[in-house]
Amino acid sequence: MEKALWYLLAGTRGGKNRARIIRLLDERPRNANQLHEALDIDYNSVRHHLDMLEDHDVIESGDQEYGRLYFLTDRFDRHREQFEEITEHV
Repeated sequence: MEKALWYLLAGTRGGKNRARIIRLLDERPRNANQLHEALDIDYNSVRHHLDMLEDHDVIESGDQEYGRLYFLTDRFDRHREQFEEITEHV
């Protein structure tokens, strides 16, 4: 997970926005539209970031199709310290 977090947050251009998404999801589950509105990021960009985070097991989604909520995974919770350390360097 630590390597995936370095890649997602520091190794690619969208790392700062992915960190912002993670911080919002840490407050409470949200759907893509809510993230789009809260972050003032293009909806398609939010969807791209969510897909990347989900592909690397940082977030998971609920079962519903419309208004699908996203949550941080238990695996991410176990690596929260690494997340905080990495975001200090970004």
